[in-house]
Amino acid sequence: MRTVIFDLDGTLADTSTDLIAAANACFRAMGAGDLLVPGADAGVALRGGKAMLRAGLTRLDRGEGIAEEVDRWYPMLLEAYDGALDHHTVLFPGVGDALAALLAEGFRIGVCTNKPERMAHKLLVSLGVRDLFGSLVGADTLPVRKPDPAPYVASVERAGGAVDRSILIGDSDTDRATARAAGVACVLVTFGPSGEDMAALEPEALLESFDALPALARQLLGTAAP
Repeated sequence: MRTVIFDLDGTLADTSTDLIAAANACFRAMGAGDLLVPGADAGVALRGGKAMLRAGLTRLDRGEGIAEEVDRWYPMLLEAYDGALDHHTVLFPGVGDALAALLAEGFRIGVCTNKPERMAHKLLVSLGVRDLFGSLVGADTLPVRKPDPAPYVASVERAGGAVDRSILIGDSDTDRATARAAGVACVLVTFGPSGEDMAALEPEALLESFDALPALARQLLGTAAP
């Protein structure tokens, strides 16, 4: 069974504004005010909560204690994000139609993300697409997370597919490394904040718009078996 596995943040949905709001809640609690800027810091946001905290604390010049401060504030960031993870988040244009087209052609689809599974489920439900996916593997579903290939393999198998007939759609060097470790083709989107850097990662393909995804999936995975 041909299977397409998607990253979530920065691939299916633009989650950066809600992520930045959660990080800024931590910085305000520190007495530092809002240190990250929606839009300008979207690339930082899509690297995850700890990356946002590191970026803000670096701007405060906290010195050698940054790692400890990140660990200290990370639980608060998760709590703040969990309470407001869908206030500004939207699916990228064409996602719904592309997913429907893949399913209509017999593809299995799933999600493999480094967002905690419960939060990923909650967000996908809010966006109205959770029921489309045959699998969801998050950062805490297994003892390891991307770029370890195990979460990707699990997402394929739980969707009812086979790894050797699957591809990963992502937006980062983590996704590229995950696909390489799993021995599958990687497609990186170019419409995110780091889109101009994706070609340097040498994926098997670049995706400029979700409108092109069904044809690209057929190209990489072939047509359905008779």
